[in-house]
Amino acid sequence: MKDFAGRVAVITGAAAGLGREFANTAASLRMKLVLADLDADALERTTDELLSAGADVLAMVCDVRKCSHVEELADAAMIRFHGVHLLVNNDCAQVDGLSWELSEADWERVLDTNLWGAIHGVRIFVPLMLDCARRDPGYRGHIVNTASMAGQGAVKVARQAVLALSETLHQDLLETGAPIAASVLCPEEVGGRGDAEIARLAFEAIRAGTLHIR
Repeated sequence: MKDFAGRVAVITGAAAGLGREFANTAASLRMKLVLADLDADALERTTDELLSAGADVLAMVCDVRKCSHVEELADAAMIRFHGVHLLVNNDCAQVDGLSWELSEADWERVLDTNLWGAIHGVRIFVPLMLDCARRDPGYRGHIVNTASMAGQGAVKVARQAVLALSETLHQDLLETGAPIAASVLCPEEVGGRGDAEIARLAFEAIRAGTLHIR
């Protein structure tokens, strides 16, 4: 995916931090934005700022742990913009503690958000993006999964699983000849950069078709 202007980006975890910078960078590239986050107040603030800057934005409160929420997000994106070109599965939960010290609820929250959120995104959006490609011979798409290391125990387990998911997705898309590429972003391995710079580098990697963004 080399051209961004006028294309549609769906970004989860978009209300703050790295997700917000993904949205800012996408807006600066004149993309249309579909922003999702569980924090309604923060999402509204981010959306208002982008709208004030002239961006075309659809925002939805979304819990990526729930497949039905991700399905509703995809439906809303198609109704509003009639296509999706870039999916950024960026919603990540954080928790500190040794693996045996974490509660069952801690493990479930991290794995459901960091891993299952990405799985739901892949399962729901890839078929949708393939359908977009069938309708548009010039279609090019991209999926970015964030594999965060911001924590211990469950976060690191989820990171390894998201890496494997992304590498498998990359290979599956290649083998089927789909006009969609996949990347996995490891923010902590980019090296001492802020969220805005990481987002900028991620878009450079998307344009280059890089699998591992480190």
